[in-house]
Order: sequence, then C-alpha cells, then structure tokens
Amino acid sequence: MRKLSSPGEGWARVRPEWVALAVTMDDVHGRPNIITLGWTMHASGRPSMAAIAVGKTRYSHELLLKTREFVLAYPNSRMGEAALFCGTHSGRDVDKFAETDLEPLPAKLVRPPLIEGAVVNFECRVAGTADAGDHTIFIGEILMAHEEPDEREILLNFGPLPSGGRYLTGISEYMSR
Repeated sequence: MRKLSSPGEGWARVRPEWVALAVTMDDVHGRPNIITLGWTMHASGRPSMAAIAVGKTRYSHELLLKTREFVLAYPNSRMGEAALFCGTHSGRDVDKFAETDLEPLPAKLVRPPLIEGAVVNFECRVAGTADAGDHTIFIGEILMAHEEPDEREILLNFGPLPSGGRYLTGISEYMSR
C-alpha cells in the first residue's frame, strides 16, 4: 500500500461516477437553473430519498435553501457538453436551458422542470440538510420518478484528462429488464 499525498488523490481514483444534474427554480430571474453534480446517492427506500452535495458558494445552494425543491436528473450520454456547460457557468449570469440543447418538461409535483431525454428524473422536496464542510448535503424526498424508456446510455465521468478537460462517456445497456 502506498500513502497518498491527499484524500483528493484517492477520490480521483474512484471512477467512473454517474453525472447528475439538479434543476432548481430561480425566482429572481424567473427561470429554472441547472447545476452539474458529482455527488449523489440513493439515501432511503422508505420513504424514497436521494441525497445531493452542493458547494456552499454555488448559486444553486442559495436557490435550494430558498425553494426547498429540485429535480434530480441523470443525463444520457449525448448530454455531456451540456453537463459541462452547466457545471462551469453560474445561473446568476446565464439561462442554462437557453444556452444548451437541454429541454425542460413540466414536472407534476414540484416547480423545477424535468430534463427531456434524461435517463431518469426524480421530483424531490428537501426533507433535511447536513453540513459537510464546504458543501451542504440536501436530502430530498422523492415524490415522483420518471424514466425515458428508450434511453439506455447514462452519462459517466471518468475524470480529468492530461489536457485539463474531462472524459465523459456513456455506457450502453447497463441494466436489464
């Protein structure tokens, strides 16, 4: 066993990871906002809950504290460029739906929209939070789940490239019916 120079070096070895998007509502600008997430998890089966980690300096953090609801979407493999854009631009400055090819669909039980073509969308209401250093864990009760039945290729993050970019790709037929 070799000692690593930092915990971050260890986390960089834990790849691939699912790419996820959280959609919140921005009442100041009158539009939805999208943030790209690296940290999500299925947190409970009964009631059904998901947890997301959002940096405290992020605009979406502020919106989640105000609105207390979000859509958690797992994008398909063709949504890589949009996911990168949403993760590198602030919703304070840009309308991420307008600047990407992502299409909003009305949700049934929460105000933020679903993302058309995402493999799965979960409508969530914030049930609790936990302080996690420079992030907050938002625990969302899943009120309704939606799937794109013909979409089988989920977007994965394989980590940084030597050029400084990210290697994002999909995996086909990852689940069987």
